[in-house]
Amino acid sequence: MTVTASARRKARHYAMQALYQWQMAGASLNTIEAEFRTDNDMSKTDVDYFHDLLHGVAKELDEVEGAFEPHLDRAIDGLDPVSRALLRMSSYELKNRIDVPYKVVINEAVALAKKFGPTDSYKFINGILDKTAADLRATEVAADKK
Repeated sequence: MTVTASARRKARHYAMQALYQWQMAGASLNTIEAEFRTDNDMSKTDVDYFHDLLHGVAKELDEVEGAFEPHLDRAIDGLDPVSRALLRMSSYELKNRIDVPYKVVINEAVALAKKFGPTDSYKFINGILDKTAADLRATEVAADKK
């Protein structure tokens, strides 16, 4: 399967929901992943990307949170669960998936925040990820501003 933007979008959509479930229920990642693969039509989803996001965030949780935490105006535990899942997932992408332009990572997170997050949370997500991208992808961000 050729990886399309739409297949990646679906992977992020499901990964954000799976990370939310992991945060809230504490079930094992493998159990959550199996449920998502069983309960959803994954035929048009980049399942490898879904797997990478879900397991990568959990594996590198401290580093991922450390990337965006300095830009927060509150403790990570004070974030609503959707915003926390989005910031974790997007910071993981910014840190590890340099094949994806930082603007794409931010735009996808903003779109998911508009769909699932509290009112106006997308503005908060956008601001935090802009600062995180400037830290993690300084060269790419600087080149983009020229």
